[in-house]
Amino acid sequence: MLSADLMKLDVVFALENAGWPALLVDGGSILCRANAAAIKLFGPVLEGGSAGLSAIWSLENSGSAEQFLASWERSPAPTVALKFRAKGGMVVSALTSICAFTKEGEKYFVLQLLPETASPRTEARAAGGDASVAHKQKLDCALQLARTVALDFNNALTIILGHTSLVLSQVEPNHPWRASLLEVEKSAAKAAEIANDLGAFSRQDKEVRSQTAGNLNLLVQRCVEVFQREASLGPGAWQLQLERKLFAAKFDEAKMQQALMKVLENAVQALRGNGRVTVQSRNIELTEPTQDRNVRLAAGPYVCVEISDNGCGIEPEVLPRIFEPFFTTKHGNHRGLGLAWVYGIVTNHGGGVAVSSRPGAGTSVRIYLPAEKRIVRDNGFAVDDLTGGQTILMVDDEDLLLTMGQTVLSAYGYRVLTANSGQKALDLLARNPAVDLVITDLVMPAMSGRELIEHLQRHSPAVRILCTSGYVWPAGQNHIGTYLQKPFTSQDLLLKVKQALAQE
Repeated sequence: MLSADLMKLDVVFALENAGWPALLVDGGSILCRANAAAIKLFGPVLEGGSAGLSAIWSLENSGSAEQFLASWERSPAPTVALKFRAKGGMVVSALTSICAFTKEGEKYFVLQLLPETASPRTEARAAGGDASVAHKQKLDCALQLARTVALDFNNALTIILGHTSLVLSQVEPNHPWRASLLEVEKSAAKAAEIANDLGAFSRQDKEVRSQTAGNLNLLVQRCVEVFQREASLGPGAWQLQLERKLFAAKFDEAKMQQALMKVLENAVQALRGNGRVTVQSRNIELTEPTQDRNVRLAAGPYVCVEISDNGCGIEPEVLPRIFEPFFTTKHGNHRGLGLAWVYGIVTNHGGGVAVSSRPGAGTSVRIYLPAEKRIVRDNGFAVDDLTGGQTILMVDDEDLLLTMGQTVLSAYGYRVLTANSGQKALDLLARNPAVDLVITDLVMPAMSGRELIEHLQRHSPAVRILCTSGYVWPAGQNHIGTYLQKPFTSQDLLLKVKQALAQE
């Protein structure tokens, strides 16, 4: 790794663990970051704190490193054969993939190298190029940029959603600005879907968050509350009939929330006049395989969430096509991906989605998830009681996000400390040993969130941990704390804090 002075650069370098050397260089040809493979190839020269690309640049290249970067900007080529000075004085040839990006007005270059020893044969191969390697390097560079954009975008959306949802929770229902705030919140939520899709696309390791057993009622209540707050329906329009002792079901909270919200949105849009939406949850135990419309359920226990409306219903000729991607009967800019997305999420959980409808009589959507015949304790707090008085340390390299988190948590009674780096967090903990909860981003420069968590588990095992990230939660990492995916609303944050503090 590079020195602390270079590591403080607020750029996510997503090629740290790549098997080939990768360098991050600024517009002045100063080496800002280097991954482990680069350190191994070039040695201590990269750890000087102010090393330039010229420190590893071979004189056999035409012109200096600075001249090369300037000429590359004028006529960019995706790959080029270059020579570098490795440790021990050996000159290596490398088919080098280069891409440039701008962050906060500053120009940066990402260089990815496939080193080859300086024999005539290997130099010829490097000069001629390896098409498959060049293609992979260009793709890796594009994915790295996509990850950086997704992370920055998620941070910005988290700030917007956090402040907006906090204000919405405080203003009166008839406030003249409420409608505009709701539009801001809905627009940010749509942008969050794009950011999540971009983040999922950019991941090279297609890991997914582990699904842990939980009480689906809590998620259903949260989703309904969003629509109760937003939708201008009359009194008694919402009816909740939730099983008090619901079986435990394993589900990805963020994905299942997306599915429930889409079904609820369709139900609200279908209403006319004195419309009504009924949301039920119940336990089902099947002793033999059972068919519900298009869904074939194996024998065993299930949790079923049924969302029904008395709206316009679905025509018989349309009903068989509702799960088809890009099929829609709605006018305007609807992409027709809503129920296809719901179907994909639920079936990926091992469940199924059944829909029954009659024109003019409404629609019923039943979501089945495999379950365990045990009850998940609800941690003893009400969903509408989100206040607290504990001390929380929030750690993130985005200062505006820290301000949002401090504003939200302080408004609900918590004492909040903030740190914009892992080392500052450790310094604050040393002075404030009575911290009850640490909320940390997982992806930060210098000391990552995972490194901070490992330190806390060794030296402060009593401190509870809540992780946040715009990335998909990697499988097998549940042991390092509760997880909250960015972007999130103020209510999402407050509820997760309650859950984390309630853990034994």
